[in-house]
Amino acid sequence: MISVVIPLHNEELNLPLLAAKLATALPRLGRPYEVIFVNDGSTDATGAAIAAATAAHPNFRGIHLRRNYGQTTALVAGFHHATGDVIVTLDGDMQNDPDDIAMLLAKLDEGFDVVSGWRSDRQDNAIKRNLPSVLANRLISATTGVKLHDFGCSLKAYRKNIIRHVHLYGEMHRFIPIYSVLSGARLAEVPVRHQARLHGTSKYGLERVFKVLCDLSVVWFLQRYSQKPMYLFGGCGIVSFAGSVGAALWAFYEKFFHHKSFIETPLPLVSGTLFLVAVLCVLMGLLAELSIRIYHESQDKPTYLIDRTDNLKPRADAI
Repeated sequence: MISVVIPLHNEELNLPLLAAKLATALPRLGRPYEVIFVNDGSTDATGAAIAAATAAHPNFRGIHLRRNYGQTTALVAGFHHATGDVIVTLDGDMQNDPDDIAMLLAKLDEGFDVVSGWRSDRQDNAIKRNLPSVLANRLISATTGVKLHDFGCSLKAYRKNIIRHVHLYGEMHRFIPIYSVLSGARLAEVPVRHQARLHGTSKYGLERVFKVLCDLSVVWFLQRYSQKPMYLFGGCGIVSFAGSVGAALWAFYEKFFHHKSFIETPLPLVSGTLFLVAVLCVLMGLLAELSIRIYHESQDKPTYLIDRTDNLKPRADAI
């Protein structure tokens, strides 16, 4: 079973076109399928368009959220209600081509767990959309080590046994491939077609760059220090302590060799401040370590995920 999850916000003109395209493309796959439209608090007639599409097509479903929560939350709602063992996501603005779903599924059949689309010929504004996207994609790849040309492409395919271990908050949907790799997923990327928007306006602007940078810092931390946060905070504490000692030695050097009083130089203040910062970093690291243990132990959450076993009966409480 294939579940196609599509978040929608004010796409009343695009949805009928998309529904017709899906109704043509999906039966060609030769597999059972369902389409889940998630109405993310639209203020236009998107809800009515979803109702019409679900009435006309038995395999189409609709989820209507009470308000606009954002694309990530809308995707999570779709994931929770998806029944397929493969989940495909795409935008509801008709810029993704449903005919490309077949390519993603073919790549999954090669043994990959996550397949991400790459809008190699993107039909968007070169300055407002394309340039920031290129820079962001390079920065994300360099920071996380996960090499993709296009993290922002919504056309992706996931095996459900991978995506169910990915917990999303805020606006983290663009980083699902990274979270999947952290869970041990095999990742691939395929070029897909991209079309100019016919109706409506884009929900993203240049302010998205700031959000990406903030989210990327969270991903970077979770990727490297989610199990041992003390390594980060302790490292910062060691650097601060070294700076404190260095400033103190410099202050003594100035006093005994250049006859400068401690009150004539800011070095004692710098040394004391850096020492306090070092202590605070160590204490924050200890609190973070306690939080990690509470997180795993209170939920009985393991620190590992099992892909498969050979000649071993899994425990009833295993993940």
